Amino acid sequence: MSATISTMRAGSRGTGRKLRALGASIARHFRRRAAIRQLHEQDDEVLSDIGLTRSGIEAAVAGRTRRR
Repeated sequence: MSATISTMRAGSRGTGRKLRALGASIARHFRRRAAIRQLHEQDDEVLSDIGLTRSGIEAAVAGRTRRR
């Protein structure tokens, strides 16, 4: 029986890491969505001042833009 308990404990450590990773992923998703929402609220002139267009907002937030 002690082997079974040890196995369960070892498995739960991996589960904890997976849950933390899932939580971090969900938090990143919501932070990105909030940033996208805030940028979409800006007018085109402000976006132009920071080097963005509306069509490039999501790519910029995801880090998929080329630097000048």
